[in-house]
Amino acid sequence: MTDNKEKESALVEAILYLESEPVDEGAIARISGLSRESVKNALDKLSEKYANANSGIELSRIGGGIMLSPKSEFRENPNMKERYGKKNEGKISRAAMETLAIVAYSQPVTRAEIEKIRGVSADNMIRLLLEKDLVREAGKKDIPGKPVLYGTTREFLKLFRLNSIAELPKLSESDIEKFELQGEKY
Repeated sequence: MTDNKEKESALVEAILYLESEPVDEGAIARISGLSRESVKNALDKLSEKYANANSGIELSRIGGGIMLSPKSEFRENPNMKERYGKKNEGKISRAAMETLAIVAYSQPVTRAEIEKIRGVSADNMIRLLLEKDLVREAGKKDIPGKPVLYGTTREFLKLFRLNSIAELPKLSESDIEKFELQGEKY
């Protein structure tokens, strides 16, 4: 590897270190002044570097962006969780988590559809999830009254360390039945 390629990898690494949010390859190219191909090559080089067993960090693809994060074996360490995990846990109640799961698996979904599935009012939970930036208004449903549709946010993807909604765990048959009401699928 040429000295120039190593410097490019080091520059991309510095950018990822300084960014507190996941950043996409295009943004890295703009910030660094490198071509997209050079950024891609630098990211490949960094992935190889961090794959080494002696490294405590890895490149994570979250919400369509890339960031440096501790390897999962260290994120799960009780001492690390105690000191660093608190800020990311967000303390979500069971009711809020149920509502968030419905939104994640059924999006876009209306408040009424959430309430049908949960069997209770969802106003407070939706308000809480909006405040925490875990759900967002995703438009209006084309039915009388034009109710608001809700979907998940990039913050949701970051919280659950997902690159996209497609990475959500698959539902079991019994879980799928919970999302079906009177022959309707959500």
